[in-house]
Amino acid sequence: MTESPKPPQAGDRLVATSSRPRPHRPARPAPAPPGVRAWQRTVAVLVWAVRVASRLAALVLVLYALFKVFGANQANIWYQFVESLAGSLSLGLANLFELADARWTTLVDYGLAALVWLVIGSVVAGLIRRAAP
Repeated sequence: MTESPKPPQAGDRLVATSSRPRPHRPARPAPAPPGVRAWQRTVAVLVWAVRVASRLAALVLVLYALFKVFGANQANIWYQFVESLAGSLSLGLANLFELADARWTTLVDYGLAALVWLVIGSVVAGLIRRAAP
């Protein structure tokens, strides 16, 4: 007499131990054509460049504000370099406020300009990414 195969048990390797169905793993998307991939890479590089440029502008402005607050040596070449860049990156906000202490005025004015650069960079990068197909 032959034995009939026994039904699968919960401990068997081929039987799921849970009554819940397994989550479906979505299929990978089809690869994009080469022209589209090149365009996507170009857009990604452009977004990266905008973000880096805006962050560098903000860094220069904050650095200049810190130089002024802590009384850096104005004859130093680094101070002069940062000052020349900050003057052109201030977006007209260099003399916006007039506080009692000139150091705090510089900190507020150039700090505000740095924040504006960060916001502008984020907005422009987002617009570039959304405009790209």
